[in-house]
Amino acid sequence: MSTYHFSVIIEQDEHGYFVRCPELQGCYSQGETYEEAMENIRDAITLHVDDQMVRHEVIFQSKYP
Repeated sequence: MSTYHFSVIIEQDEHGYFVRCPELQGCYSQGETYEEAMENIRDAITLHVDDQMVRHEVIFQSKYP
């Protein structure tokens, strides 16, 4: 199994945290706490990459480990 590294952007507002992965179009999540948001984006990234692998699509990742 390969290991991938993706960057995430986290934004906070009065409702919690919004997080997205710019390398994976449409991959974003949210959470009431920072920890919840990070756990949710990890799940979203995993599902996104799994779907790309099933479709035999190229998986783009950050050039920074």
